[in-house]
Amino acid sequence: MPNLVSREIRLASRPRGIPTADNFALACTELGPLEDQQVLVRNLFMSVDPYMRGRMNAGKSYAPEFEIGKPLYGGAVGEVAESRSRDFKPGDVVTSFFGWREYFITSPKALHLVSRDIQPLSVYLGTLGMTGMTAWVGLNLVDVKAGDVIFISGAAGAVGNVAGQLAKLRGCLVIGSAGSAEKVKFLREKCGFDIAFNYKSGPVLEQLHLAWLDGIDVYFDNVGGETLEAALTALRVHGRIIACGSISGYNEEKPRPGPSNLHNIITKRLTMKGMIVGDWLDRQAEFEKEVGGYFKAGKVKHEETVVKGIDYAVGAFIGLFQGQNVGKMVVQLA
Repeated sequence: MPNLVSREIRLASRPRGIPTADNFALACTELGPLEDQQVLVRNLFMSVDPYMRGRMNAGKSYAPEFEIGKPLYGGAVGEVAESRSRDFKPGDVVTSFFGWREYFITSPKALHLVSRDIQPLSVYLGTLGMTGMTAWVGLNLVDVKAGDVIFISGAAGAVGNVAGQLAKLRGCLVIGSAGSAEKVKFLREKCGFDIAFNYKSGPVLEQLHLAWLDGIDVYFDNVGGETLEAALTALRVHGRIIACGSISGYNEEKPRPGPSNLHNIITKRLTMKGMIVGDWLDRQAEFEKEVGGYFKAGKVKHEETVVKGIDYAVGAFIGLFQGQNVGKMVVQLA
């Protein structure tokens, strides 16, 4: 039989500023026959995430940089097409970090078995995947509890909407900011946020003060920039900051100056903690049990924006920085 040909997205050049289509290349690769203890997987869905932008730069980060001329990597949900391992059989649904390609061959240790009974399967890239786990980790990081007033930026995104829903289940008052009237409506009506506002409608600090005059206890930061500065002013004494992301600055060619009011960390005795979800993988089963239970019971909703075809994966990724997604952005491959 001829070798299987799989299409994949490769990094053609390192972006300067916002990525463009020219920074990527769609290529074909041949996959040979399986060796012992190898598994062939056909990807069904792949994830595009803002953090991937940092891996496109040269130099060290918390994850290895993407190599020019090599395929990109990211979260994916796939179906086992062929197996020479006892751990997996054809038809099994698995998650992996071999996104940005249609097929791949790997060892069993790089795969995580999930249930086909939970639908849509793309939920394993969002609410029940790494972005959902990021939200869960963030709340645990600073012990978010009943009675806290929490403000979440980028709240209509993959992490933010789940963080807000989980905070509501913990008994918090939840405030969110997003970039359109449609997204504000989504936060209020589908995710159960108590208050939501469009950060494009005026200065964030003014809108935050209008939304809740008494100050906030926790800020879940997905944005950085002006919104972080506003939160540093709005936080109460002994407030906590979850430093999860800073999408407002990911495409800057030169670093922005930091917030002008960092002294509030001292005067208000604030706590600011950074997090990388990969540091918490030893608690993945705990996350899956808790949040999976909420999802099955209908207590946590899954929202996603689906783009179909690997040909459109690059556009989906660039769209993240243009606010084109509500919830998790995924690409359907099969």
